[in-house]
Amino acid sequence: MLENLRQLPRYRGLIQSLVSRELKARYRGSVLGFFWSFANPLLLLLVYTFVFAYVMPPPAGIKNYALFFFTGILPWTWFSASLLESSSSLITGGNLIKKVMFPAEILPIVTVLSNLVHFLFGLPILIAFLIFFDAPIELSELPWFPVALLVQLLLTLGLALILSALTVHFRDLKDILGNVMTLWFFATPIIYYWKNAPERIRPFLNLNPFTHLAITYQEILFFPADAATAGGPPGHWKWLLALGAGSVGLFLFGYFLFDRLRDSFAEEV
Repeated sequence: MLENLRQLPRYRGLIQSLVSRELKARYRGSVLGFFWSFANPLLLLLVYTFVFAYVMPPPAGIKNYALFFFTGILPWTWFSASLLESSSSLITGGNLIKKVMFPAEILPIVTVLSNLVHFLFGLPILIAFLIFFDAPIELSELPWFPVALLVQLLLTLGLALILSALTVHFRDLKDILGNVMTLWFFATPIIYYWKNAPERIRPFLNLNPFTHLAITYQEILFFPADAATAGGPPGHWKWLLALGAGSVGLFLFGYFLFDRLRDSFAEEV
């Protein structure tokens, strides 16, 4: 396992090539092409703004609720799409896996990184609206944004490796996963503020790893720092670092499981 893990940096050229191919394939034949990577989050945010301004009343206590919601839904879309797509990445990439020297773990990694690129394309839209609505961003908290990004990347890669390996042997897992992700979404404080959740369910929210990522993004990009954290890290930083340590362990476990099942992939797909 460790030997294969050490080989990963050698495949960075292959990963870059496959990510580029994936991005081009996604918009092949469309008139606007890559522009949709910017247009989709812009249109999504405009829809949210219209709905919560004129159709549905936003939850009390949150000003610019559409922006609050978008701050959480943007990273969630990266996370959710990566897991759903990576679960079938080995099956759809069966022809590549059957090649003797092809590293199968590249396929779920490419899926995660492709969706990361789309997340990054959506960030300028989010930043523009944050500036437009004069969001109270603390400069001292901004260095924690790439930390949250790295933690989410490790968490997503670990889960993607596990799901892609298991789905080869249990095809029903892909259909089950869609329902699990829907439940997971509502169990994450994205459409509601975590402090507004009933006290009795907050311990369960803390068991959800994406809770701590969503809260961190909201604290960095949306909510003003309180008196205790002004000029310092976001108030949820201890949870973020704990999640980071757990994500490293999950990534290593995911790679271990993937490596153990590697020899059976070509036969099963």
